[in-house]
Amino acid sequence: MLSHWPFFALLALLLAVFAVERRRPDLVTRIEERVIALLLAAMTLVSFSQVVARYGFNSGWTGALDLTRILFAWLILFGMGYGLKTGLHLGVDAVIRLLPRRLFRLCALLGAAATFLYAAILLSADWLSLLGVDARGGAVFYWQRFFDTGLGLENIRWPEWAQEAFGLQDRVPRWIAYLMLPVGLALLAYRALEAAWHIATGRRELAIATHEAEELVAENRMEG
Repeated sequence: MLSHWPFFALLALLLAVFAVERRRPDLVTRIEERVIALLLAAMTLVSFSQVVARYGFNSGWTGALDLTRILFAWLILFGMGYGLKTGLHLGVDAVIRLLPRRLFRLCALLGAAATFLYAAILLSADWLSLLGVDARGGAVFYWQRFFDTGLGLENIRWPEWAQEAFGLQDRVPRWIAYLMLPVGLALLAYRALEAAWHIATGRRELAIATHEAEELVAENRMEG
């Protein structure tokens, strides 16, 4: 039977983010941006080194493609919450902007709530049984199975010096590669709740991006 400690760990992470943001909101943003930049740089470096090794020295690393895929997945999963926080996610709001102000805000709140439910269901669908829905599993369940079994990745291995220095197994555990799955979804759920609160208090219109294209067109007309 799976334990519940991963949920408490995720809750502790979100509480830490909340506490730091109350004091230093710019610090959390800088950390998020640096993580995204680091993931992009790592993907570029791995891909570039593989091209040089393959076409320059007729060699290469068999795990490079798998590592690039994992880094890309981390970028997406981590970027979901950051994109929601900064309003970078694209959306269609042409219809709801025709509604009265109260209905517009209600639709915006429903959008944020739907995002929260999406993240919560993917994290763990077990709680849906309270609503009479027969659903099981989720990202936490999926990750913890890898954590408990210690199953390793097929083509990604620790360097020999790390194996000798720290007594590590040959293959990198899958739970490390899949760690961002529950973490990214937990951050997305947190940002969705944050967006809903900002919408309800009038600090934000929508969870999606604003009319940046219309603003650019207006600016160009003014300059012309």
